[in-house]
Amino acid sequence: MPDNLPRHIGVMLDGNRRWAKAVGQSTAHGHRAGAANIEPLLGWCDEVGVEVVTLWLLSTDNLHRPAEELEPLLEIIAEAVDSLADTRRWRLHPVGAVDLLPDRLAERLKAAEEATRDVDGLWVNVAVGYGGRQEIADAVRSLLADGARRGASLEELAREVDIDAISEHLYTKGQPDPDLVIRTSGEQRLGGFLLWQSATSEFYFCEAYWPDFRRVDFLRALRSYALRQRRFGA
Repeated sequence: MPDNLPRHIGVMLDGNRRWAKAVGQSTAHGHRAGAANIEPLLGWCDEVGVEVVTLWLLSTDNLHRPAEELEPLLEIIAEAVDSLADTRRWRLHPVGAVDLLPDRLAERLKAAEEATRDVDGLWVNVAVGYGGRQEIADAVRSLLADGARRGASLEELAREVDIDAISEHLYTKGQPDPDLVIRTSGEQRLGGFLLWQSATSEFYFCEAYWPDFRRVDFLRALRSYALRQRRFGA
């Protein structure tokens, strides 16, 4: 195992629909196969001592999918999060525009977070209804609202808007930025995932669709990361 390991890994769980099509199954079957692969991934992260994992399960753009696809997907996500919470192995933290989600899903995400609040284990950010631009907009809005509650003037608020202040209002505030971002399915683009936090992250693109992502693929990503000389954006 490499000595140089990431503290925080972001994972773009991509390829469920294409995997389902390739094996002649329904889209819902693909999403269920993808959901079943989440717990093994978190187990592999536990094994090597990763501290934080961010799982991108649903983007804000995905919320505009046809109802016949979206509704089963939302239920699959809710069931997956319930299952992770039931293990009592990981501390779950929903990240995303929760107010854009159906009430029932938002409630289950919040319940999972509350149920695992005291778990001393891997911190798992569950990104549902997540978009990087939306997060930055929400962070700036929250920063300005805090200033307004204090009675700060417009000039004072303008002086307060800096990198550190915005970082303190992100969904992942208080956490280390991701050292490594993994995207499955062969796509080589960020797609809006952790736009602010990944400014100096290393990226690993895996050809396997998410349901086929194996421990050996995970270890290859870690090995690739360990061999790189990080320049932190330079």
